[in-house]
Amino acid sequence: MSRNLGVARRLARLKTFGNSACPARSNGLVFPEDVTEIDPENRHLGYARVSTNGQTLDAQLEQLKAAGCTRIYREKVSGAKADRRELLRMLDRLVAGDVVTVTRIDRLARSTFDLFGIVKRVVDAGAQFRSLAEPWADTSTSTGRLTIAVLGGLADVERDLIRTRTAEGRGRAKARGQHMGRPSKLTPQQQAEARRRRAEGARLKELARSYNVCVATISRLGA
Repeated sequence: MSRNLGVARRLARLKTFGNSACPARSNGLVFPEDVTEIDPENRHLGYARVSTNGQTLDAQLEQLKAAGCTRIYREKVSGAKADRRELLRMLDRLVAGDVVTVTRIDRLARSTFDLFGIVKRVVDAGAQFRSLAEPWADTSTSTGRLTIAVLGGLADVERDLIRTRTAEGRGRAKARGQHMGRPSKLTPQQQAEARRRRAEGARLKELARSYNVCVATISRLGA
């Protein structure tokens, strides 16, 4: 009986295409071969998050424990922040075979781009990802792997849209004569005066001291 069970497990760990075993690759992701079943010996990790101190993690913790998570990383921080301490700690400690579970994908990320980036780190570590509220977000299934691949494409589109909107906004601001970047330390009148004095032979250090700015600020004004 034990021998048959061992054979069944080995077969379940193989993802085949035709008659040959192969890892699943999609959109830069290389999924582990063991994606058919979750081995009971794998570490089941959970991640729980709320945005403010006024909210409670109790409901998420209860669901994650019921789902078999034995180690739960938790924090109270905005999902828009990329440098979430507990999330980064979990990602840094992932090993092959781990299973990462969240109650909903919005607990993990607030945008498609961020979600794909986090899931990619999970998959690249040889671990699996799943969401309890969204069965399609499960990298142990073919549907989940396809969905994550689609998310990768959407993340690329989202990134391009952000770049386009940023460039358009910068172009409109420049057309209005709006200064881009940090505000100048000198008023327009001071800038004109400094250019005139420099054209008359004043040294950069002398001008910088008189306006209480660094030499680089005067140098950028030109002659």
